[in-house]
Amino acid sequence: MPFKPKHRGVRASLAHRAPALPALAGVLTLSLCLQGCTLRGAPSYEIFGAYFPLWLMSAVAGFVGAVIAHRIFVSTGWAQIVPYQLSVCLAIGLTVAVLFWLSGTGQLL
Repeated sequence: MPFKPKHRGVRASLAHRAPALPALAGVLTLSLCLQGCTLRGAPSYEIFGAYFPLWLMSAVAGFVGAVIAHRIFVSTGWAQIVPYQLSVCLAIGLTVAVLFWLSGTGQLL
């Protein structure tokens, strides 16, 4: 004879649930962290008639910085000397992206 679980009603299963108040308080607390750009709006720039957010341009600048760093490593022969090349180029690209972001928001200079 196969095992048949006892089927309780919907009300009985809802009664044994944990209260939703702590979960709701957690969601509301975390949503306060998303209020960063509500006063002035997200920083964006108009390029060729379209608005591009600064974070997107920072990501592109970081990617270009990492590719240029990799090409410099290959052309100078440092590719055989520098260990963990992916991590080094990623760090250089991240540095370029953060510097681009800080200069674009006016917090660098």
